[in-house]
Amino acid sequence: MAARTTRRDPGQRHIRETRPRVGLSREVIAWWFVMAYAFLEHPSSLEHDTGAYSADASSTLHPEHARRITVIERELSARGWLGFERVRTPAVDRSVLRAVHPEPYVASIERACRPGGTFLDVDTAVSERSFEAALHAVGGAVRMVDLLLDGDVAAAFSSHRPPGHHALPSQAMGFCLFNNIAVAARYALDARRLERVMIIDWDVHHGNSTNHVFHPSRQVLFVSIHQSPLFPFTGQASDVGEGEGTGFTVNLPVPAGAGDEVWVSLVEHVVVPLAYAFEPQLVLISAGYDAHRDDPLADCAVTEEGFAAMTRAITRVCASLAAPVGAVLEGGYALGALGRSVAATLQALSTEPAPHATSSPAAALTPIARQARTRLAEFWPQLPARPAQRHSALPPGHAIFRRAPGSTPQPPGRPGGRSDPERAPESREPTRSRPL
Repeated sequence: MAARTTRRDPGQRHIRETRPRVGLSREVIAWWFVMAYAFLEHPSSLEHDTGAYSADASSTLHPEHARRITVIERELSARGWLGFERVRTPAVDRSVLRAVHPEPYVASIERACRPGGTFLDVDTAVSERSFEAALHAVGGAVRMVDLLLDGDVAAAFSSHRPPGHHALPSQAMGFCLFNNIAVAARYALDARRLERVMIIDWDVHHGNSTNHVFHPSRQVLFVSIHQSPLFPFTGQASDVGEGEGTGFTVNLPVPAGAGDEVWVSLVEHVVVPLAYAFEPQLVLISAGYDAHRDDPLADCAVTEEGFAAMTRAITRVCASLAAPVGAVLEGGYALGALGRSVAATLQALSTEPAPHATSSPAAALTPIARQARTRLAEFWPQLPARPAQRHSALPPGHAIFRRAPGSTPQPPGRPGGRSDPERAPESREPTRSRPL
């Protein structure tokens, strides 16, 4: 058992200092810190008033409403916040926002909010306080990146409204005004000088804006699991990016009715091997919960345990790659299911499993996952039709690895110095994009 001591930083953040456990490979790490977890929030999320669902003044409450935030907070409060510190977030600096959204568009959203309320399209409503809420929603995602990359927290969850992954650079849509996670990823690349960021989007609706923003980029590996056909009717499996970014856009559409088996299989057998191949320095999750079986806006059948299982699989690979992980709230409109699913995600993010735990996939390889592996092998040869079994001496929990500031984390191999069977040298680049 590791010896643990406790210390406090100048901000009085509680930090546990942990020495290495017996059995860890020396090539993996000398020792690591297990730190606090952050839940980022701002009260302006409650003031983004979406009113009725449609512009014809229907009495039906808009599905993207403030009770989504209160039900999450109520569920987490009942569970003692699961060890997460509540962090009030700043508004994003407009210079950071402009890296994705041009200033004329930002100014147009600000003007639209001033009169007190309007619909920007048939689904997307704004009120007098919506612009402030949107700035804090982006600011929460950006602040989360700083906390993760500075090593202040081991994992984080940004819980704000409005959501973001549908908002195109110059067009609001799908309840979204600004693309929170895209701005955060762009900030990580530009301001924090990272070279590789992975975005995993498990919202039931395809993250069309994130797909668009990073379509030509090889610095961001964007992976989306989503129901198809469904709004916004993008995200076909054939969409794999463009130019230098070919192969770095991965769309994994699933049919209506897909549940835990299908979604978790895609994470275990496609997302995780892609992460080992790409070797991200930061992993961000577009955490929508509208794939839940109770959600009124889609037809999938994921449960709270399904969201927890996907989170556990992602945190295992992040721990072994020394890549911090943070999640940004997107959709989810069945209130009880939303609160329970977010709590399940936070529980999985903050639980440190036992040492020597296996990282072999727990989910069966479904036909959809097998087809995806075969399809993507053109770009990622680390994805054979049948996956190899993988074991790791590294505890599949949350650890921020000590390294020099600004250095690139080196992903560990298997025990005994062998490389991972699904990761080949220089595997972060799809074969089509490699220089000759």
